Formats: sequence, structure tokens, C-alpha cells
Amino acid sequence: MVNQLNKWIKTTRQMIIGTALAGVVAAPAMAQGEVNVYTTREPQLILPLLEVFTNDTGIKVNTVFVKDGLIERVQAEGSRSPADILMTVDIGNLVDLVEQGVTQPIDSPVLNEAIAPNLRDSAGHWYALSLRDRVAYADKDLDLEEITYEQMADPKWKGRFCIRSGQHPYNTALIAAMIAHNGVQATEQWLRGVKANLARKATGGDRNVARDILGGICDLGLANAYYVGLMRSAEPGSDNRQWGDAIKVVRPTFEKTGATFVNVSGAAVAQFAPNRDNAIKLLEFLVSDDAQRMYADANYELPVKAGIEVNPITASFGPLVVDPLPLIEVTRYRQQASELVDKVGFND
Repeated sequence: MVNQLNKWIKTTRQMIIGTALAGVVAAPAMAQGEVNVYTTREPQLILPLLEVFTNDTGIKVNTVFVKDGLIERVQAEGSRSPADILMTVDIGNLVDLVEQGVTQPIDSPVLNEAIAPNLRDSAGHWYALSLRDRVAYADKDLDLEEITYEQMADPKWKGRFCIRSGQHPYNTALIAAMIAHNGVQATEQWLRGVKANLARKATGGDRNVARDILGGICDLGLANAYYVGLMRSAEPGSDNRQWGDAIKVVRPTFEKTGATFVNVSGAAVAQFAPNRDNAIKLLEFLVSDDAQRMYADANYELPVKAGIEVNPITASFGPLVVDPLPLIEVTRYRQQASELVDKVGFND
């Protein structure tokens, strides 16, 4: 199955299915033997895994790409919603699903055994499916082997630091974790220090950090590690490949824990899931050893299940110590994090 999945993954990377991004990949239905997935992630990222699931179980998977307004769509559909699984990225988005009442709890020994308690909802409303660490991108020739998140505010980096918008969920989650560890006042001072070090406005995406390091605009930046895998696996000579080859990854740590901040992608069973049992079967499949390994190969994210071999590109970043702070703690400081970004004028 692994060789078959690798072949599918390679084909999937080379063929972007435009119609899949426009809406429904297959019309959702409520019939026995099906499961309907509403996802804010591009469906082609997991289509190979879903096909294997169908081959193994006979359960057809229908996917609907919902770029924006996932909660609003499900709420509008109400009890008639065909959604069985709601799939998204960022711990804040997962918690929002629960708080807005569009999920239901499940009790799966398979999921509970595979996923650590800090990476799933204690009541069974949501489960992480992959990990995504927020790391430093550094010029490949820069003499830097280790750094803490706190040290990114050091004046030595003045005019040398790049990052995307402070209001992006990837950054507000990290800032929220900083608040949880160090308090609001220290985090505000840190944020002001990082802003003072910016080589350009906080804008663009994570890959733009690598682009601007190659362009000589900055020497250091903050971004998600998995983008480096996507860039380094791109066609030789392409912009993405050049950006990926121009940088090295340094995994920062919090001074308090000596560990790296990790966010998640994850999923929940929808409140009115018409195919609830099939939804649970699919989630359990996605944390199986083979699915976790292949998911990591497809997206260069980290397996949520312990003991799974990571992609060689990801492994080249070195050992990862995951910050032990429960992600639910991070969500409690999201609003304060967002307010601090505005208070210090981080994006101005």
C-alpha cells in the first residue's frame, strides 16, 4: 500500500485539480456506505489517502472544499447538513467549531490511544491529525544553529527579520503561547522588539520569508516548517525550489520549556453527521501507521502519532521537542494576542 500511496502522492503534487478547489469534488449524499468531509484544506492534499480508505472499507468519501465560512455554512444547513467530518487547520479554528456548536463528541479508543491528550479535546469533540511546527528560516550561510523565540526580539536582528501578518492565525497562536508562558506584559515587550527588527512590513505568506531571505531583504524569519518541504520538493530551477534551497531551518524554543511551538491540523465529527459511524472509521484510519506516514510524506507535516517515521526532508531539520503546553491553553489567549498585535502596530 505504501508504494501505491507514494505513486498517488507524486501524481497529486503534479496535477492541481482546479475543479476540486472550486467546490464539491463529489456531490455529498447521505446514503449508507458514504462519508462527507467539509474541509478548509485543499482536498488534493489527502485524496490519495481517501482513495485507499475507500478501497479498504468500501466507504465512498465525498469532499467539499470550503475556503471560507465553514461554520456559517454548517449552521445555515442545520439538521439537514450532509457534513459528517469538519476538517481544518489551527487549534483556534478547531475550538471555534466546538464553541459554535457544530460538532459532537465521540469516544474512540483508537483515536484516544493514537493521539496524546494535549492534542485532542478532552470531551472528544476534535482530534489533531498532523503537527506543524513554527520555526526560524535563516540564510543558509548564517552562523546560527539555535535560537529561542524570545531572542528574535534581540536588537542584533534589527532590519534583518521577516514575518507574515501578526494577525494571521499561525502567528496569533504563537503569540498566545508566548502569553501563556511569559505573561502579557513580557509578550508585549517581545512583540515590540520583533517589530523593531522587521526588514519590511509584516505581510505576505510563509514562503515569502524564504523568498526575501534569498533576495537579501532579511537574514532570519518565522514560518511553518512544512513549507520548506514543499519548496525543496518543487521543480529544480523553479522559484519555490530556489527559495527552499536558500534557507536552513532552525527550530526555536521557548526559554521556559526548551521546546518548540507546534500547531495542528485536525478534524471533528459534525453535530448532525448522517454517517456518524463512517466518520469515526475515517478518522481512525487517518491515525493509522500507514496513513500517518503517507500524510507526512504528502504535506511534510509531522505525524500526530508517536513512532512514525517522518519524511527525510523534515528529518533533516533535526530533533523536535514539542512544547508541552496544552493547545487548549493557547486558545484562551488568542484574543489578547490579537489585541497586542494591534496595540503595538505590528502590521503598520
